[in-house]
Amino acid sequence: MQSCIFCAIVAGEAPAAVVHETDDLVAFLDARPLTRGHTLVVPRAHAAGLRDLDGVLGERMFALGHRLARAAREGGLRADGVNLALNDGRAAFQTVDHVHLHMIPRFAGDKRAVLGRVLRRGPRSSDDAAALLRAALPD
Repeated sequence: MQSCIFCAIVAGEAPAAVVHETDDLVAFLDARPLTRGHTLVVPRAHAAGLRDLDGVLGERMFALGHRLARAAREGGLRADGVNLALNDGRAAFQTVDHVHLHMIPRFAGDKRAVLGRVLRRGPRSSDDAAALLRAALPD
């Protein structure tokens, strides 16, 4: 899809700090992170929302999200917790029409609300967070 920023990232036409890639998924740092290491997992093939996503691919997205969550907690980021979230549709605050799973590392005292109020984003995190996650991903 020509105007989709995530399709451009997958195609290598837009910059992103890639954390992990498979044949059908790409995980990269969010350009407007809620916390350090906030990562998005997206399918390589464009799918606007869950109804456009094959169930097996959805399972793979969450499996990779699980691996990233473990890496965030057990690796160099040393997260105290993790949110895994998928916003499906405008009413659920989906802002990019390419289905994506958020892996949001949480830290004691970070005071970033994910549900129940408008989210405030911090400055773009450094690409070293991607390296820390990559290094901690279990095989």
